[in-house]
Amino acid sequence: MRTVPLAIGRRGFLAGLSASALLALPGCASTGALSFTEAIRRLLALSTQNAFAGLTAEGGFYDNALVRLDLPDVLGSRGNTVQNILTSAVFKNRLQKEFNHMAEDGARRAAPVVADTVRTIGIENAVALVKGGPTAATDFLRGAMAGSLVEVMVPALGDAIRLSNDPLVGQVISALTGIDASGVARDLAGDVDNAIWKAVAQEESAIRADPSRTKDPLLMGVFGV
Repeated sequence: MRTVPLAIGRRGFLAGLSASALLALPGCASTGALSFTEAIRRLLALSTQNAFAGLTAEGGFYDNALVRLDLPDVLGSRGNTVQNILTSAVFKNRLQKEFNHMAEDGARRAAPVVADTVRTIGIENAVALVKGGPTAATDFLRGAMAGSLVEVMVPALGDAIRLSNDPLVGQVISALTGIDASGVARDLAGDVDNAIWKAVAQEESAIRADPSRTKDPLLMGVFGV
């Protein structure tokens, strides 16, 4: 079963993300350092937009082996009731699917924050990022955000856990001595954060490998050599 849907529809969400990530980018006025800076910004905009489009789709986490989440670690060491539930393969799989659905809510909350950062972040050494490895720009962006997405996602994930329609989730949470929904949400947010950056890195690598797929003359010119 799914969590309570967000007020915004997925189509509107992705349209807004695309606009904030791409349309606000300035045009490339000249060659050299400015071109490289703009190329990195466009590379990050496309990589993050494509990654979030996949992650926020139905089954975006569970159906993708690259980002599929295991159950939060906090569930693995808590109480006989939880242990009894987790020894059932059927119940464990059901819980895993539900937490992966919740992860989609976390990704929706994180997406506009990442888009804003891409639009405004200072890029001091664009040449090094252009010449770097297949995930150099992603690594730079993740380092600049310094784990801030976890704090952004905890409220959304906490709400998703508390409002879950699956009674098994409620049973597990109530059995966690000393841990509430917010505690589980924080653990889950760390896993979602890692998954987001894996997805962005995969998209960046794909663009660098075949920039012609973007149909962006600047990206094709900078990364096509």
